[in-house]
Amino acid sequence: MGEILFWISLGLIFYAFLGYGLLLYLLVVLKKLSRTGKPVSDGFFPEVSLVVPCYNEADVLKNKVLNCLQLDYDSKLLKIYFITDGSTDGFREILEGYPQVTLMHEDRRAGKTAAENRAMRFVTTPFVIFTDANTLLNPGALKNIIRHFKDKTVGCVAGEKRVLSDVSDTASASGEGLYWKYESFLKRLDSELYSAVGAAGELVAFRSSLYEELPEDTVLDDFMQSMLIASKGYKIVYEPEAYAMESASSSVKEELKRKVRISAGGWQSMKRLWFKITPWNQPVLYFQYLSHRVLRWTVTPFLLILIFFLNLLLWEAGLIYQVVMVGQVLFYLAALAGYIMENKQVRLKILFVPYYFCMMNYAVLAGLFRFLKGNQKGVWEKAKRK
Repeated sequence: MGEILFWISLGLIFYAFLGYGLLLYLLVVLKKLSRTGKPVSDGFFPEVSLVVPCYNEADVLKNKVLNCLQLDYDSKLLKIYFITDGSTDGFREILEGYPQVTLMHEDRRAGKTAAENRAMRFVTTPFVIFTDANTLLNPGALKNIIRHFKDKTVGCVAGEKRVLSDVSDTASASGEGLYWKYESFLKRLDSELYSAVGAAGELVAFRSSLYEELPEDTVLDDFMQSMLIASKGYKIVYEPEAYAMESASSSVKEELKRKVRISAGGWQSMKRLWFKITPWNQPVLYFQYLSHRVLRWTVTPFLLILIFFLNLLLWEAGLIYQVVMVGQVLFYLAALAGYIMENKQVRLKILFVPYYFCMMNYAVLAGLFRFLKGNQKGVWEKAKRK
C-alpha cells in the first residue's frame, strides 16, 4: 500500500510541474495537424480604455505615462485613466502635467480590486485594458491585444509578463525569471489548445460588457475576473507579442511575501470558482484549470512531504527507492546551499531552481494558513522591486 501511494504521489508531482506541459504540447501538435486555427485580424481598431491602478507610485509615474503615450494606437481611439485611490505622494503634480491622461482619485484606500471596480463605472469603451504602474509595455502591445477581440468568442486577452534580469541577479530574481518563462510557455499552449487559464494583472484586457464587480477583499483580481469570463463560455487568449516588463523582486524575502499572498489568493479563488467551472459545463477548461493551477495550489506541497517520509520507509524495498531517496536529499541540499549562499551574497545560478521551487511550495502552505485565518485583505504593501 505504501508503494502504491508513493508512486501515485510521485506521479502527481511530476504531472503538475512537467507532465502537464508535455501532454499539453502533444495535444496542441495533434490539434494543429487536424485543423487550422482562425486567422487573427490586424485591421480591428475599436475605442479602448487603458486603466492604470496606482498606489503611491510617484517614483515610476512619469515613466509609465510616457510609455502609455508612446504606444502604437490612434490617440483618438485611446482613453487613458490613472486611478490613484488612497495615494498620499506627489502623484497629482506629476499627472496634471499630462492632459492626455484622466486622473481619478479618492482619499479612501480600499485596494486594487476596489479601485478597478470604481474605474469601470467611468469606462464607456467596448474594451478595457489594465496594466500595472511599475511595468513598461512594448509599443505594439495594444494592437496585438485588441485584434483578438474581432473573434466574438474571445472575452479576455492576457499579455505576457517579462521579468527583467541580469548577471548579478539574486536567487529570487533568477528564479522568478525562469518561472515566468516556463509559465509563459504553458499559457501559450493552453491558449492554443482551448483557453489560457487566467491572466496576469501586469497586462490584461476584457470586453467591458463582461466585467463583473468583485468583492473588495479579492486578492487575485486579474485571475478571478478572467476565469469568471471563461466560465461563461468565452475564451482567454494569450498574446506573447503584447508584454509588460518589470523588475524582479529585490530579495528572496520580498518575493516570498508576494508568493504567500498569491497562494492565499489561490485558495480564495478556488473556493469562489468551485461551482463556476466544472467538468460538466466546461470540460476542457476544467481539465486545464485542474492541471495547471489546482494541483500546484493545493496538494503538491503535501505530496512532497509525503513522498520523502514514504521513501524513508521504503529504503529497503529496492534500488529504485534508494536512487529516488538520494535524488531527493541532493535536491533539498542544493536548495539549502542556495539559501545559505544567497544570504552570504554568493550566487550560484544552478542552485536557484531548487531554492525557488522549495520557496514556492512553502508559500502554498503559508498561504493556506493565511487563507484559513481569514485575515487576507485586498489592501497590502507591494513587494519591493529592484
